[in-house]
Amino acid sequence: MYDLIIIGAGSAGLPAGMYASRYKLKNCIIGAMPGGALATSHKVENYPGTLSATGREIMDTFTEHAVSAGSELIQDEVKEVTKDGNIFTVKTFSGKTLESKYVLLAIGNKYRHLGVNGEEKFLGAGVSYCATCDGMFFRNRVVALVGGGNTAITEALYLAEICKEVHIIVRGKEFRAETVWIDQIAKHSNIQVHFETSVASIEGGFSVEKLVMTDGSELAVDGIFVAIGNEPDTSIVDGLNPEKDSAGYIVVDKRQQTNVPGLYAAGDITTASNKFQQTIMSAAEGCLAAHSIHEDILKSS
Repeated sequence: MYDLIIIGAGSAGLPAGMYASRYKLKNCIIGAMPGGALATSHKVENYPGTLSATGREIMDTFTEHAVSAGSELIQDEVKEVTKDGNIFTVKTFSGKTLESKYVLLAIGNKYRHLGVNGEEKFLGAGVSYCATCDGMFFRNRVVALVGGGNTAITEALYLAEICKEVHIIVRGKEFRAETVWIDQIAKHSNIQVHFETSVASIEGGFSVEKLVMTDGSELAVDGIFVAIGNEPDTSIVDGLNPEKDSAGYIVVDKRQQTNVPGLYAAGDITTASNKFQQTIMSAAEGCLAAHSIHEDILKSS
């Protein structure tokens, strides 16, 4: 029996485990990929105290800190969360069944898809949602990247270092990224930007060969990276019926508590922090949740 089971081993879950351990709470952190989504980032330059580092380097220190503090790290994926009385039962895809008094949901969001013909067909055969993960498969080749935010631009800059050409496709008239990233695009002669255009379909034979645009034009590419944001995927707790907003984000109060007693949430999936989805905000929410749970335990003892 755990005091706390933390679902998600990323920017929110790992700091939560570290704080929970400092409060002497018996806790475990369950995650399919320790480090979460940030671990795939090519470069991070907006985390206080770290001028520049890869996402993997930052999240490795997060993991080390949580484990050294006393958290048990379980590399697995949660299948279902149920509750009987005051006890939660967490079941994983590997067959583990764990019980706890409290649960903190700290999973990240899932990638948003374009929803065009060919996208699902060529997944893993030229369609990717993570440039850091799959970029090297396209070394010295021509690729496209869809998106205009910070993630899209930083991934395009990474791809420009290894690919022959990078075509950035932006639906709007301008980028939505920070100026510091936009300014760096001009330093790469192999980056071409296409504003006010969208992909209508992805076509090819055994792998991606070209993109057909909404204006009827075609763009010959070997691969396409989609970086148009993400959305919450909290279905594993749907059986508990937590309150969500119209976009599917879990509603939490100032203590990170949901409307389900004993269930807390932190990070990108919540309505907290004005939905400002940054590592520093997720870490803060995770720490606050652990603190709130410790307060609850003290009050009930």
